[in-house]
Amino acid sequence: MSSESAPAQDAKARWLDGLNSEQVAAAAWGERDASGAFRSRPLLVIAGAGSGKTATIAHRVAHLVLNGVDPVRILLLTFSRRAANEMTRRAERLVADALAEARREIASRALAGAPAAVRLPWAGTFHAIGARLLRSYATRLGLEPNFGVLDRGDAADLIDLARHELGYSATKKRFPRKDTCLAIYSHRVNTGWPLEQVLARVFPWCADWEQPLRALFREYVRRKQGNGVLDYDDLLLWWDAALQDEAIAREVGARFDHVLVDEYQDTNLLQARILQRLRPDGSGLMVVGDDAQSIYAFRGADVENILGFAERFDPAAHRVALELNYRSVQPVLDAANALISEGARQYPKRLRAHRAGGERPRLVTVLDDRAQADWVIGEILRRREEGVVLKKQAVLFRSSHHSDLLEVELTRRNIPYVKHGGLRFLEAAHVKDLLAVLRWADNPRNSVAAFRVLQMMRGMGPANAQRCLDLVVAAQAGNDAGKDATKETARAEAAKAASAPSGTVANSASRPIDALARFVPPAPARDEWPEFVAMISALADPDAAWTGQVARVRQWYMPVLARRFDDSGVRAADLEMLEAIAAQFGTRERFLTELALDPPRAGGDLAGDPLLDEDYLILSTVHSAKGQEWDAVYLINVADGNFPNEYATGDAAAIEEERRLLYVAMTRARDALQLIEPQRYYVTHQRKLGGDYVHGSRSRFLTAAVLARLDRAGPQPDADANAATGQSNAPTSEPAIDVKKRLRGMW
Repeated sequence: MSSESAPAQDAKARWLDGLNSEQVAAAAWGERDASGAFRSRPLLVIAGAGSGKTATIAHRVAHLVLNGVDPVRILLLTFSRRAANEMTRRAERLVADALAEARREIASRALAGAPAAVRLPWAGTFHAIGARLLRSYATRLGLEPNFGVLDRGDAADLIDLARHELGYSATKKRFPRKDTCLAIYSHRVNTGWPLEQVLARVFPWCADWEQPLRALFREYVRRKQGNGVLDYDDLLLWWDAALQDEAIAREVGARFDHVLVDEYQDTNLLQARILQRLRPDGSGLMVVGDDAQSIYAFRGADVENILGFAERFDPAAHRVALELNYRSVQPVLDAANALISEGARQYPKRLRAHRAGGERPRLVTVLDDRAQADWVIGEILRRREEGVVLKKQAVLFRSSHHSDLLEVELTRRNIPYVKHGGLRFLEAAHVKDLLAVLRWADNPRNSVAAFRVLQMMRGMGPANAQRCLDLVVAAQAGNDAGKDATKETARAEAAKAASAPSGTVANSASRPIDALARFVPPAPARDEWPEFVAMISALADPDAAWTGQVARVRQWYMPVLARRFDDSGVRAADLEMLEAIAAQFGTRERFLTELALDPPRAGGDLAGDPLLDEDYLILSTVHSAKGQEWDAVYLINVADGNFPNEYATGDAAAIEEERRLLYVAMTRARDALQLIEPQRYYVTHQRKLGGDYVHGSRSRFLTAAVLARLDRAGPQPDADANAATGQSNAPTSEPAIDVKKRLRGMW
């Protein structure tokens, strides 16, 4: 099969202009078959750091569309909604430009059937696409089509409720907290490892609780199924399970002619298996990634997915390597190449710089973390005076707490900074309150959302909230029983319900949510209860228009907001923003699902004081820095125990991931890179400003080959201090004190 289609060879297909030869080989892979349809064998694109993979994927989409592939039959899987939107926007622009060029010239056969615009309805994250497909096949899988999606916070709360009711919160020994339990569950699902292996390798301090954890996870699954909700991991688990049915796998696979996957090195076992079942022979499958940037094993990612991809097919998948780097200068790439080339198993690659020149990276040796902070700040200010603004400089570190002392010193010297990370926007209490109302209306079985909503009312503590929820659950059970009954039985039940006295927990309403009207609330809530019931009932109406629903909930919630929070005015602005976000979605289900799977981020529960400054420095962990770039990068605490992390030293695979993490950090730098290695690390458990310390060992990754590509630097001796005490480092002819004579005289 040719690496380029016939139309691509004609005038080199103008929409591919601007790509290098490696990118063209990837974007234009495939050819037309006898029927004229555009086909391709499986393709693996190894996209080195800074090699323009986003542009390559966007051009690939445009190339497919301009060769007659219906955009509806293209599945684009990414790891963020933002990435999917960016690639779609680029592809749309490329197609529009190509069509405009064709109209100006002789009509091209290749463009004859191309649409006027690109709309990729099947572009999104694995989890978002999984949710959409599961709704399509819900009835065949035993799911309710309106199933809810728990975000991480709600999932942790549900597992905590099960944990408490099973008695694990009152054990004499330390039982894992809810977030740890959820992390164990998630790792088990995403890696496919047996629970005992997950505990032994990742959570060894929890190994004694294996059997109680099994019971907890069984109860957690039971509760999710009873509430009609799926958590984040279930979306992949159910999708994978659905594709084990050969008929469903064929139907889903037949929806798409081409499947494109970004960041394939970050996929886990379930994601790789889903792709294998969608495309058993690999036809139309293109995966893009870089094994050298696989750094998310703690989330279940498996680098073997990309390392073994090509050999899964017969013949093996075609491979294209993107090695021309558009980000960094060659001296930085030389050091990064030397580092990664010493890895145990990898696709060989050698990044080449598109830009000429550049300074060699430096290894800076300092005394301790205070000297490290002084050096870094001094270099940052020096480069700022040379014209490199603070926003184009970044300090990277292995773990978040590594920047603690540096942050104190930055504050003392009045240098503004932004630290990447923090709470998700959806973790703010007032945002979760409003979304809980919508989630309960969308799925009456969602007891987690219902329990939160009910306790917003005056006087509605846990006991009253549970009493009300029992009423709704009983109504739901009655409805479920009615669905299985004959029409005659259903009419009899309805007549019986109509004659039931007020307050009866019978199947009294056509919808479970209508049972709220029969609930007798506590006295403090009685005046506001009718308005609340009317709102919930209107939202739960399946024929209700989505437009205006968030506004209605926000209007109802404003008195609650004022009552619950002292800073309600600040928080109200967040809810207005949420209303604006909601307007971008066509349905409530899409809004709630997408927000749970790909939420916006914020620096904290509230925005805090505004940063009224012309500039600010970037601080970031290496994991958060992936995909970013800066003119100057300072990587601190480069020593064994940090690179590699001390918790990785007993595992060969973990050591290799730590090597890749250092590689990712180094390849964030465009022009200047400094690796700083303190010689001393002060012991934490001592009195304030105590002097106990240990010596840091040079990182095992800084081998002779890597060091040969680094310049050495460090602070100069403090000559002023010697001068102040009248001391000199110059040798004298006579010793001031004859210590040798004194020591001999002792004996």
